[in-house]
Amino acid sequence: MSSESTAPDNDFVNSYEAAEIKLKEYEDIEKKLSLPETHNNQDLSRSLGRKYAALKQIVQIYKKYKSLKSDICVAKELSGSDSGFIKEVNAYEKELENVESDLKNALIPKDLDDQKDAIMEIKAGVGGEESALFAFNLYRMYEKYANSKGWKMQVLDMQENSLGGGIKDATIIFRGKADASPEEGVWHYLKYEGGVHRVQRVPATESQGRIHTSAVGILVYPEADELEEDFEIDSNDLKIDVFRSSGPGGQSVNTTDSAVRLTHLPTGIVVSMQNEKSQIQNKAAALRVLKSRLYALKKEEAESKAADMRKSQVKTLDRSEKIRTYNFPENRIVDHRTGYKSYNLDQVLDGDLGNVIDSAIKKDNEFYLQASGK
Repeated sequence: MSSESTAPDNDFVNSYEAAEIKLKEYEDIEKKLSLPETHNNQDLSRSLGRKYAALKQIVQIYKKYKSLKSDICVAKELSGSDSGFIKEVNAYEKELENVESDLKNALIPKDLDDQKDAIMEIKAGVGGEESALFAFNLYRMYEKYANSKGWKMQVLDMQENSLGGGIKDATIIFRGKADASPEEGVWHYLKYEGGVHRVQRVPATESQGRIHTSAVGILVYPEADELEEDFEIDSNDLKIDVFRSSGPGGQSVNTTDSAVRLTHLPTGIVVSMQNEKSQIQNKAAALRVLKSRLYALKKEEAESKAADMRKSQVKTLDRSEKIRTYNFPENRIVDHRTGYKSYNLDQVLDGDLGNVIDSAIKKDNEFYLQASGK
């Protein structure tokens, strides 16, 4: 880099200005986080903490950029009287090129929901009892994966199968750290898990040793932030049914109508909750899930209409899309979207999902870089 190139070039001006805006936003959030009223409001503190963490990397790179610019100016002045500083100028300018590149990459639009918590629905599908057993396997897999990440896992609703040992459906929320960066967020990792998970194995009841194929559907979406999402659910759009909670086999486990079923009439989305003994608590949980479902649907529709917005080629809200096969006889797992294949299925089901999910993240990033011409 020549000495004339230390000022932002035409390609870098937009990044420079964007970084200035991010720095101002970062400083404003930093002030708000120090206020007593923020500490007293858990939701506000969590929301601001996420934004602060998302901006931190950009600000750190930008401050390094500004520091290098200052060092170059000083070194140039000193080189007028001491030629030995010319080497220092050249070294600073070479480093500045790398920092400018880092800043441009850091400013690439990211999924704004990466830091958010995620809600997952696991539903047994084709395969009857065998599907319900595999649904429980997946539930335990995600539970162990969450533990390895330091996340908290809360079951909002779960219905066991009639024979026990399996689940017909479950709704779970995964919560990460409030100050997690986008690269550490729950949604950043779990957003690729939605779709059909197919299992091939010999059921315990199969006397001939034949391999059966069954499937489990998973739907996953970011939890809607009460402080950020600008839409409300119109009560006129809701059909609310109450009924008695039931256990395995359909038997009643409650003497009051505490279970709640919400139907969102415009979209047809149905959410049922019965884990809590209180109808009010079940309704609140159902509304939380419904709002998150609607937020995810709204986001998907917006991205599909905007050609200049990132449209993931890996994640989907479509629970009918086959994304993965778990083959027990061969101890093999295959991700059909990314081409990932390994023979450590036992370890994956024990929570070792890192490489599988990383293949989806890598695939998505490669698509974005190609689409943006970088």
